[in-house]
Amino acid sequence: MFSQPSLFLLILLAVGLMAKNQSLIVSVIVLLGIKWLGLGDKIFPAVQSKGISWGVTLITIAVLVPIATGDIGFKQLTEALKSYYAWIALGSGIFVAVIASKGITLLQEDPHITTALVFGTILAVALFKGIAVGPLIGAGIAYVAMKIVGLFT
Repeated sequence: MFSQPSLFLLILLAVGLMAKNQSLIVSVIVLLGIKWLGLGDKIFPAVQSKGISWGVTLITIAVLVPIATGDIGFKQLTEALKSYYAWIALGSGIFVAVIASKGITLLQEDPHITTALVFGTILAVALFKGIAVGPLIGAGIAYVAMKIVGLFT
């Protein structure tokens, strides 16, 4: 009746509905729509190869909106940097961005790791109200962990 990918997506849709996770629900519906309309062969390769980059760009735009609207400016930045919390946030932002950059390469080059990371992200989004930036951060953390393990083996 249904292909394995469609059945898997329908199960994920059910999980998304039970968990009331709008991102997962919308994502699965869009993918099923593309698949069932017969557009998958044309659209899926582009999304798979460029989707992470598009997503990072969209998130970056969203993060920069307060600067564009004038809600955040040099005054707010100067005030924020007087707080040690801001310095912790600054360092965390740098650390996560560097780790995520290593993760992108890992995701592109190792299908086995990609499958585990993507499934972990789906579980986190569906069951723990996570946000689907997990594959990049997860891959980056996996990259760092693999390098550390490599030092001792």
